[in-house]
Amino acid sequence: MIAPRCLALLLASPFAALPAAAHFQEIIPSADVLTEGGEVTLDLVFTHPVEGGPVMTMERPAAVGVLAGGVDTDLSGALEEAPRDGAAAWRITHTLEEPGAAVFHVTPQPYWEPAEGKFIVHYAKVIVDAYASGEGWDELVGLPVEIMPLTRPTGVWAGNVFTGIVTKNGAPVPFAEVEVEFVNDGAVTPPNDAFITQVIKADANGTFTYAMPFPAWWGFAALVEADAPMTSPEGDSVPVEEGGLIWVKATAAGG
Repeated sequence: MIAPRCLALLLASPFAALPAAAHFQEIIPSADVLTEGGEVTLDLVFTHPVEGGPVMTMERPAAVGVLAGGVDTDLSGALEEAPRDGAAAWRITHTLEEPGAAVFHVTPQPYWEPAEGKFIVHYAKVIVDAYASGEGWDELVGLPVEIMPLTRPTGVWAGNVFTGIVTKNGAPVPFAEVEVEFVNDGAVTPPNDAFITQVIKADANGTFTYAMPFPAWWGFAALVEADAPMTSPEGDSVPVEEGGLIWVKATAAGG
């Protein structure tokens, strides 16, 4: 039985007994490898991937682009509204004509999370390899917080490991915290809340490794606190969570 005082505290603080839900900025392409090049469509959704929602309203991104062959192309003009579960989300379609990796990236508008008393800005990227070239996958966009892949993030089997380095302003972040979730199509039911968001600590060089146990799109979110606070809707100075995300597709044997 819950003691009366504890029950009162729980009733007074509805969020106190609940784990903080992990927010992930998705940028999920229709394919990670285009064997003949061509068109790829990417969905930009701000959500909780393992739980399948809720989807948070995503304002029009501050920036969206693709880095390929050393050239960063602005794709803001290609943004289309694509609401998900009644919340604002976005979609872009782009054609890859030349062999090589294309690093698609998005910088969202700051998202105010009143339950956590902070703003959230997650810089997210995903690599699409045109013509299965295997080239250019480790090229960095230069985002404020970014994961440098040490494992090629395309053509990856389920069960493989992914290794990356967390960077902030181009420098490794020692002992950075990395949250891991997957886009759940409903096939996996976590046995309890501890399985929803996996957590890794990078080592002293900012390097982390994770084995992806089954096929899915896997998101790795390196979280750091921004150097400068922002002002909340109530006028208070509040912290800003900056995230550097990379999405990696793990494919089942046989396709």
